[in-house]
Amino acid sequence: MVKIEDYPLSRVPQTQRLSFLSVAIVHMGMLTALDQFMLGALLGHSMTLTDAFIAIFIGSLIFGVVTYGLGLAGMREGLSGSLLARWCGFGRIGSVLIGLIVAISLLGWFGIQNAIFAKSLNYALGNKLGFGWSAALSGMLLTTLVAFGFKALRLTARIAVPLFILLVIYISTLVLSGGTGNSLYEIIQLPHDGNTLSISAGITIVVGGAIVASLMTPDLTRYTKSGKHVFGITLLTIIAGEFIINGLAILIAKALNSGDVVTIMSQAAGGAGLLVVVFSTLRVNDLNLYSSSLGIINAIEGITGKKFRYRITTIVIGMLGTLLSILGILERFEEFLTILGVVFPPILGVMLIDYYLLRSHRKALDESRQQGTLPNETPMIGWAAIISSTIGSIVGLVIQWGVPTINSLLIASVSYWLIKLACQRS
Repeated sequence: MVKIEDYPLSRVPQTQRLSFLSVAIVHMGMLTALDQFMLGALLGHSMTLTDAFIAIFIGSLIFGVVTYGLGLAGMREGLSGSLLARWCGFGRIGSVLIGLIVAISLLGWFGIQNAIFAKSLNYALGNKLGFGWSAALSGMLLTTLVAFGFKALRLTARIAVPLFILLVIYISTLVLSGGTGNSLYEIIQLPHDGNTLSISAGITIVVGGAIVASLMTPDLTRYTKSGKHVFGITLLTIIAGEFIINGLAILIAKALNSGDVVTIMSQAAGGAGLLVVVFSTLRVNDLNLYSSSLGIINAIEGITGKKFRYRITTIVIGMLGTLLSILGILERFEEFLTILGVVFPPILGVMLIDYYLLRSHRKALDESRQQGTLPNETPMIGWAAIISSTIGSIVGLVIQWGVPTINSLLIASVSYWLIKLACQRS
């Protein structure tokens, strides 16, 4: 089994590299979950079928390029994404800031997934509790389980992803075989009923829904043996997550005329569907809360030198995530994905430019790799990388022309390249 926490501050030795399938299954799991189904349902309810698949294709292309590039670097160096960032422009403090951004994004995902849990719970109870109380109850329950290490939660959650995939297959077979009264051809021709999303907006939220996985890819590909394995892993994840899960969700959302996952599952599979949704949110939020807590603890320690207790941090973050649920972050799902789609691409662009084109620390990385160690010198903070990433994010959020996620990626990459060249000449 691939364990991200193994070798947290060192290279993965060649003797510990794993088979292609061992890493591929874990990587595919990041995009074959409830959040990708939610994304597909949003696209299906807000775009024509052609526009939705154009958005998926272009978004997947962007995701594939940056994921393969970063994953290949992780494979070569045997380093996790956060460690790699230290010698890819950001330095020690900069990599801590990246970890903090990831932790905050996972906090947002916790709030969204908890809201889905709460809606399922409230629906199952006949709206007796109300959404607010259901969100508070589900958030408190999950936070307590994660904070105090309830092992049964992880044991139960292991069956959630296979159950969810089986449920999606069942619903797809039921709906697309004419179970809703419409043939597949008629479903394809159905117009969308939600607020219209442009293709550029669709591309950005497709990237936003998967981009955190890009940054986490080196955490997994450092266990792979070759660049071919990295390419295959990236391709399989795109096919499984973006085209199969998203594609089926688009068609199902059109057939049932809803972008609401709870409504879709309750209409198509009744109580069993709601139960699988609950298990799926448990599985995803277990990891979201755990990883977010560790990320914030590491960020605080890296910046201040103080070590915060895991349980206290987890409880505080769980309370914040629950509050986000109650305040309606689920209603801002599209905006949340848009923010992710313009904040993370600049970070990845800077790392790729530094590693493959500028090669600022490649000599130190190459020499230390031969010894199986880390470079002796670690840059403290990469101002050029931080400034460029910030500029790219602002451009992606503010400029309406073109595709925001592409704008942010290109602006950050070009800015970083120009700033570094100017610094070298001065």
